[in-house]
Amino acid sequence: MSWNTFGRVLRFTTWGESHGPALGAVLDGCPPGLALTTRDIQPYLDARRPGQSKYTTQRQEPDQVKILSGVFDGQDGKQRTTGTPISLLIENTDQRSKDYSEVAKAYRPGHADYAYDRKYGFRDYRGGGRSSARETAARVAAGAVARLIIPEVTITAYVCEIGGDAIDREAMNLDEIGNNPFFCPDAWAAKRWEGLVDEARKSGSSLGAVVECVATGVPAGWGAPVYAKLDADIAAGMMSINAVKGVEIGDGFGAARLSGEQNADPMRPAAEGANTGDPQFLANHAGGTAGGISTGQPVVCRVAFKPTSSILTPVETIDAQGNATEIRTKGRHDPCVGIRGAPVVEAMMALVLADHKLLDRAQVGER
Repeated sequence: MSWNTFGRVLRFTTWGESHGPALGAVLDGCPPGLALTTRDIQPYLDARRPGQSKYTTQRQEPDQVKILSGVFDGQDGKQRTTGTPISLLIENTDQRSKDYSEVAKAYRPGHADYAYDRKYGFRDYRGGGRSSARETAARVAAGAVARLIIPEVTITAYVCEIGGDAIDREAMNLDEIGNNPFFCPDAWAAKRWEGLVDEARKSGSSLGAVVECVATGVPAGWGAPVYAKLDADIAAGMMSINAVKGVEIGDGFGAARLSGEQNADPMRPAAEGANTGDPQFLANHAGGTAGGISTGQPVVCRVAFKPTSSILTPVETIDAQGNATEIRTKGRHDPCVGIRGAPVVEAMMALVLADHKLLDRAQVGER
């Protein structure tokens, strides 16, 4: 069977295709009584929305969300969650399926065309169907609801590398993220990336990117040993995003190049006025988890997005009959799909953290 649902207590299912009439999500397990309107969701969809600069796909989708179920007017007059499934709808309005006439005949290397054909016996070639990054709009909508469950947590994602060109961490300023089209916290790196991405776009190619995500305010104790590790579920959630090929928690692969004492996160007694059971950490190489359970430090992950597979440069491939051919993908595509990945990474972090908060509450009660 095909799995389209993620989560344990807070479960969300996405549905729909890139060129279908609509796509959306059904979120089940959300606690009742949370104030929720489309105004709580729309800003996050607007951040992910295509066509906002020349550095992303020029497909024009308003991505206006509709809440079809799971809310009702409370006694205070506010629309609140009822505890029943919340259904979210986002209509597709700017499909150009004719752009994919060549994709119907041959497989795009690096895309899911061939794998889908081998699994299902046929495929929706219009934009890639479920394998399209368009599916992530539904995740962002669901993630906006998840944020209401974890008001104590602040989640910030940003692009820290494009095409191998990384930000200067000494020059990082989170206020810069909204000042450029790259979700970049380094103003000078953003200026460099303008030329980098524009060159790839004009040449009919594409670039990869790395998105970093930091969640602050996560209390110690979320997660579970072995098979419900918080970091494992974060990794699984991030790897489920289309075009993601790698995830690091904390120092990630860099930890393998450190000694034991370098990789340790030393602890000192609690700061004056703090909870006596909460230590001061002198480092965060582990990315806010230990043994699969949050430590109270910021939860940090990095997510690697591959270059967009749909490119104008001809690439060798085969057709459905196995004959050698070439393909160049027409249409409107992101020259760097990772640019719009930041809102999606934030959404998946929110969904995983909200699920683990509810799991923790189910096992140990309110802290």
